[in-house]
Amino acid sequence: MTQSSDHPETPERADGTQPLPAAEDTQALPPQQPASPQQDAPPVEQHDLRSEQHETAPQPAQEAPAPATDNPFAPGWSGAQPGDRPAHDPYASQHDPQGDPYAAPQAPHDPSAGQPQHDPYAATAGHGYGQPQQQGYPAWTAGAPQPGPAPVAAAPRRERRKVSFLGAATAVAATALLAGTAGGAIGGLAAEQESGTGVVTLDGPPVERPEGSVAAIAGRAVPSVLTIRVGSSGRGGTGSGWVYDGKGHVVTNNHVVSAAGDDGTIVVELADGTRRDAELVGRDVSYDLAVLEVDPKGLKPLPVGDSDDVVVGDQVVAVGSPLGLDSTVTAGIVSALERPVAAGEQGDQSYISAIQTDAAINPGNSGGPLLNARGEVVGVNSAIAQIPGGARDSASGSIGVGFSIPSTQVRRTVDQLISTGEAVHPVIGVHLDTQYSGEGARVLPDAVQGTEPVVPDGPADKAGVEAGDVITKIDGRRVSDNDQLVVRIRAKAVGDTVQLTVQRDGRERQLTMTLEAAEED
Repeated sequence: MTQSSDHPETPERADGTQPLPAAEDTQALPPQQPASPQQDAPPVEQHDLRSEQHETAPQPAQEAPAPATDNPFAPGWSGAQPGDRPAHDPYASQHDPQGDPYAAPQAPHDPSAGQPQHDPYAATAGHGYGQPQQQGYPAWTAGAPQPGPAPVAAAPRRERRKVSFLGAATAVAATALLAGTAGGAIGGLAAEQESGTGVVTLDGPPVERPEGSVAAIAGRAVPSVLTIRVGSSGRGGTGSGWVYDGKGHVVTNNHVVSAAGDDGTIVVELADGTRRDAELVGRDVSYDLAVLEVDPKGLKPLPVGDSDDVVVGDQVVAVGSPLGLDSTVTAGIVSALERPVAAGEQGDQSYISAIQTDAAINPGNSGGPLLNARGEVVGVNSAIAQIPGGARDSASGSIGVGFSIPSTQVRRTVDQLISTGEAVHPVIGVHLDTQYSGEGARVLPDAVQGTEPVVPDGPADKAGVEAGDVITKIDGRRVSDNDQLVVRIRAKAVGDTVQLTVQRDGRERQLTMTLEAAEED
């Protein structure tokens, strides 16, 4: 049986009976032991202390002689003694001149004395729901004992448990009246509510989402995240982007807009479904970033945070249009930092010192923002990992390993694209040996087709790097292979000074160099 907080139901006993809720003038009985499984125990007689206090009277020294007919079950039997006044019948009509039927009887004899102990109200007073009395649970009734002296005639001890049937009936009737009144009031209220349309609406303030929750972050970010639609020569594709500033500049990935080519169209779709034409401001293959410009009316830029403050385990939220499903929000954590990622084909590769996340990123999420718990952009979603051995051109989705371009790199590159339409890349001025399989990145030991291993008068040449040197660390951090060295250098800015650790002839050397801008073709 279930219980409601508003109207708790009476719990059932183990044998299926239900106890009567105690009235104001009743005394709850202590719990009884259940009947033995081998043999049902007879009902336990309850000794009513209140009855004993009011009904026990000093006994005379000698008992009065018993009447000629002492069988209480004989027809016409009466317990009246010689010399007793006529007893008052509590059930007499109110017009009886003998007196008020509700007054306490004056006669020492109770007309019910000696009758079988059968309570006609036991079904109502004892169980409350009209269920038959179960063996092993003695019946009890409500109502206080009647005051007055005990009968003079000797009676069995069990007669001390006499209660007033009239008192029990009055208590039960009053309880029923109160229950009926309350039920009528509740029914009246329900009828009033159901008399209308049957729909109940509650007025109140909107639910507030805690600051830093995914819902709160998404609520602020979604209106500023756009769907990028690119079309060219009957082909098309979709990606994501976000509002960078109040001038209508939109940030996305280079590989999202590169399909437009020179004669394609680029359209952005806002969260409300409206579309605006976009113009390409600039794009950079190496960092896989691009900037578009649209009508800024009604657009709200997203704040850009510092990715250098991100630590592994931080909560992050990705927003974008995976598979063309705009305004999609996913959440996860930062799984790793400075993960070297080289995405794209040879000659069109992007080198990213990426933020790795387990937030779901799928095709179409590219270019969308990765947000921290304050709703700031800390990365631009750019790539996802594929199962090793799978076909490179096969369709795949998130496997919980996604990569984002850190916001420090995004800000630096985007500002350059807005300012000049191009981005500059820091270089050290060496050519690396792609056949080397050892630890670190090795500079070519010899010239190849007239290309010198170390660019003359370049940053590495000025720092003392020689052909065949193996670069094992940069700024004290281990370099495992060529891609990691390039990613670490590209994460720096032109003019930054770095410390190189190189292995030469079995000896470790420390070199200092200043990064310079690469000469663009």
